[in-house]
Formats: sequence, structure tokens, C-alpha cells
Amino acid sequence: MEDKKRIISKPWGQEELLEVNDRYMVKRLTMKQGKRCSLQYHNKKRETIYVLKGKLKIISGINERSLQERIYSAGESVTIETGTIHRMEGLTKAVYLEASTPELGDVIRLQDDFGRKR
Repeated sequence: MEDKKRIISKPWGQEELLEVNDRYMVKRLTMKQGKRCSLQYHNKKRETIYVLKGKLKIISGINERSLQERIYSAGESVTIETGTIHRMEGLTKAVYLEASTPELGDVIRLQDDFGRKR
């Protein structure tokens, strides 16, 4: 059996692709303490986040003026619907799973601490 796992370095940590197929995708992500991913949304992708370790702040809302934040700890989860603006931030080093629809490149960045483009 071929090992499909792939680790991708990110400026905020890393993501490990555990499974990608035409129906779903599963990733294990590590967010460094004090780092955050881009403020973003997806046109097609819907994702569920499940925290394995640490504390993860998730900011989300229907537009940039209505963003709310919540802190998630190990064992907690949230589903982020298509079109929802969101961002994850590591309050501690956080490890979490993301199960989603399989659209890997469906990321529209609104803000990014690392200067990455849309």
C-alpha cells in the first residue's frame, strides 16, 4: 500500500495530508504558539476542525465586520461552512485535525501575516 501522507511546511507551522480523494480530505495541522494562518474563506470547501492538543483560537464570521472569536481546547470541534471568513491562531502550540471536502486550492486570503497573496 502506497503511503499518501505528505507534510507541507507553512510559516505558521505545518500540515500533514493524511488522505485526499475525490470525496473528502483529512489533514493534521500543527499551529505554532503565537502564529496564525491567513484570514480567509473558501468558495466550495467546507471543513470541520477537531482539536487534539493545545488551545486554538478560531475567528469567524459572515463578513470582516462581524468576526467573533472562540477558544477551542482538546476534544472540541467546529464546522466552518462554505463562504465563512475564518482564521486559526495558536494560543499554545496546537495540533488539530481538519476533515473537509477535497478542494485543496480553494483559499481566498483577505489578510496574511506572511505577505502571501490570494
